[in-house]
Amino acid sequence: MAAQAFPPGFLWGVATAAHQVEGGNWNNDWWAWEHAAGSPCAEPSGDACDHYHRYRDDLDLVSDLGFGVYRFSLEWSRIEPEDGEFSTAALDHYLRVCAACRERGMEPIVTFHHFTTPRWVAARGGWLEPDTAHRFARFCHRSAAHLGGLLAHACTLNEPNIVAEFGYRWGLFPPGARDLALRARANAVLIEAHREAVAAIRSAASRVAVGMTLAMQDCQAVDGGESVRDQERREMEDIFLEAVRGDDFIGVQTYTRARYGPEGRREPEPGARLTQMGYEFCPEALSACIRRAAEVTGGTPILVTENGLSTEEDSERIEYVERALRGVLGCLRDGITVRGYIYWSLLDNFEWAFGYRPKFGLIAVDRATQTRHLKPSARRLGAIARANAL
Repeated sequence: MAAQAFPPGFLWGVATAAHQVEGGNWNNDWWAWEHAAGSPCAEPSGDACDHYHRYRDDLDLVSDLGFGVYRFSLEWSRIEPEDGEFSTAALDHYLRVCAACRERGMEPIVTFHHFTTPRWVAARGGWLEPDTAHRFARFCHRSAAHLGGLLAHACTLNEPNIVAEFGYRWGLFPPGARDLALRARANAVLIEAHREAVAAIRSAASRVAVGMTLAMQDCQAVDGGESVRDQERREMEDIFLEAVRGDDFIGVQTYTRARYGPEGRREPEPGARLTQMGYEFCPEALSACIRRAAEVTGGTPILVTENGLSTEEDSERIEYVERALRGVLGCLRDGITVRGYIYWSLLDNFEWAFGYRPKFGLIAVDRATQTRHLKPSARRLGAIARANAL
């Protein structure tokens, strides 16, 4: 099969998130949640991958593999450990991470909130409290002003729909609520936080492209489930997609499809191929979500900020990524603006309530020694990135 080329300047990268890889982020709501009695978490995050200290070595691996982008997140609870008290030392750490990316010829894409919120914010009501939007924007302005000269893209919130859905409807994320009305309140505060953060980052770093990342699934109706599917998708995706119109990009993050019948969401069919997360193996979901994001946002440029597979079988990961990328090529051929593809994740890391069992990484981590081991998928995706072609 002949190589299929991506556009010149197409971005290729890998992603991490602070709490999932840094280790020792004790001052946020997730650390408290992991250690609480009755927590749904399989295990605490602990030292994670010690990326806080090992980021230079990890970035050497990213660069050597052929990637031009590294997406990572700031840990708000390190930078602003108490209300209005900012740590220059923490800001300087993330400045060094950005500089290390630039020194290796890579662009840093910085996420300002990736699921974790400082304990003091949570104690004041978290994402149910309208003032949290203002506090988050203040944090974004201060951080962007410190990092601005090195930033390429800024993601305000990572998957705010998941923060609201799992934290306030299903009780799997902090604060562990199970109330649709609270989910709606959290959605509204998160959308306002995004809007204020966009303005704050642009005022502090005017040349940085700013957007949001959103968890999306290829939502399919079966056996007359259209109205149920549409209602679920409205609150999970559409209100956020409508909120990013006018942003510089929307980050699409997709792993699988979701099927809805008249009674609600259906489990995968018996015998369906599943991942370690219990997701249906469905790489074609990515192109479906790209198309829908482009449609609902009115053509906002798209950056695939997460896509990947949790599996012990690395050959499955290669298959998944290559099939997903064929879908991206199809979107590009149809005139949709897709600016890049960022794989989740660089390292096998802490996967929230699931702990360390799911393996999304291109690089395995021995948690006893913190030794890194490249998987064949790392070299395969790196080769695609170098060639800018599949």
